[in-house]
Amino acid sequence: MGISAFDRDDWQWLNEPASWSDQGGLTFTTDPDTDFWRTTHYGYARDTGHVLGVPLTGDFSLLASFTADYATQYDQAGIALRVDERNWIKAGVELVDEEFQISTVVTRDFSDWSVVSVGRVTRVTVSATREGDAVTIRYGLGDDEPTTMLRLAYFPPDVTVLAGVMAAAPTGPGFAARFDRVQVTTA
Repeated sequence: MGISAFDRDDWQWLNEPASWSDQGGLTFTTDPDTDFWRTTHYGYARDTGHVLGVPLTGDFSLLASFTADYATQYDQAGIALRVDERNWIKAGVELVDEEFQISTVVTRDFSDWSVVSVGRVTRVTVSATREGDAVTIRYGLGDDEPTTMLRLAYFPPDVTVLAGVMAAAPTGPGFAARFDRVQVTTA
């Protein structure tokens, strides 16, 4: 049996952080030097970020609302869909050059990063909908529902995915991320 949270009891950690709580949602502090990235531009591969997810096969939707105490370059929080260390998507908020960016990284052997500057944000909701061989990422700022499309990407169909929330601190000492709403809907 897995971790009970958000009306499910099959949550599991990939790279469990040293400090976390499932009281009133999910709060955790990222460990330092954690990230998800493969090769492109930087030349390294990291698979050390934190994901609390559920295993899903087939079509599904994942939605998460969250806040975080971003402080250092590349601090990031949001959602993740992970097949393995070479095939995954992460989307959420990332602090880049002291600006908040809505960010998506799609990785199929090599990471592909896209960002949209959004100014100072506190609360964000991000969703991912998997239909067949595609994932659609949407976001909403503040209490807005995720209606703005950020990315449509290929994603391997008919394979089991660890789908859930993520956070990482690639360059800093770690920071707190709080997820107060996470919904998983299967087709």
